[in-house]
Amino acid sequence: MSSPSQSPAVIAAAAKTQPTGLDLYSRFAFAGALCCSITHGALTPVDVVKTRIQLDPVTYNNGMIGGFRKVIQSEGAGALLTGAGPTFAGYFLQGAFKFGGYEFFKQQSINVLGLDTASQYRTGVYLASSAAAEFFADIALCPLEATRIRLVSEPTYANGLIGGFSKMLKSEGVGAFYAGFGPILFKQIPYTMAKFVVYEKVAESVYRQFPKKDMSDGMQTTVNLGSGLIAGFAAALVSQPADTMLSKINKTKGLPGEGTMTRLVKIGKELGFRGSYTGIGARLFMVGTLTAFQFAIYGDVKKALGATGGVEISK
Repeated sequence: MSSPSQSPAVIAAAAKTQPTGLDLYSRFAFAGALCCSITHGALTPVDVVKTRIQLDPVTYNNGMIGGFRKVIQSEGAGALLTGAGPTFAGYFLQGAFKFGGYEFFKQQSINVLGLDTASQYRTGVYLASSAAAEFFADIALCPLEATRIRLVSEPTYANGLIGGFSKMLKSEGVGAFYAGFGPILFKQIPYTMAKFVVYEKVAESVYRQFPKKDMSDGMQTTVNLGSGLIAGFAAALVSQPADTMLSKINKTKGLPGEGTMTRLVKIGKELGFRGSYTGIGARLFMVGTLTAFQFAIYGDVKKALGATGGVEISK
């Protein structure tokens, strides 16, 4: 609320400075790109161990801490940063599409349904908006995620992002980058739907008891952290089977003439329900932590960029 000393001209000038349209969504996208690349990049060592446990559970059979020790003993501490390049690049792009797209599709829902209807059926709006945003985000992410998994599963495959990407493109063609597109959609779309809807619902319940307008910036960041942590746990549990299948399908080439769906069915049968949750402890830690910090960073960067005109439909 403005102070009594502010003139109508000052208030009007402030309103004009609020970003709208492409300017606003580009700020959402940049905030999302930063929060995803920073958090995923920082957790590269955890992702390396998690991927090794999924791909070779016989060797890496002592949990996350044991996995860290085994990687360091056999390959050195530097191996824990394997795939850092593709991780930063891939999740920078994915974060831009995911968060920017989520805000964009929420606004399109309001435009189509009207604010009152969108607010009344906001759970459906959250789910549909996050699913649509993630679809486009995965088109950008998939080639870099395939490169990352190949580098982690075969440490001698290539030296870094450019070398690994170039080698896969030259030896296996563009199709190799999208061999895991089905699994990545199967993993990421339910993951993102759970992530956003649980975050929104937890934050909504908190703000119902403690109005957001009465909270300091620090308290709002704390709410983002807590809501993100719970959302991360939910998202990890929902998407774990597909995450394991994605690691498996990107580890090696398919047999001649073997399609992606055939490979997925075969991998699913080999894994079984229990096998599909291999590495869940490491992933709960990883996803819970990164999701908490993603929402905290996203909220703070939006404020820093002046992108305060977010799409709010909660009651």
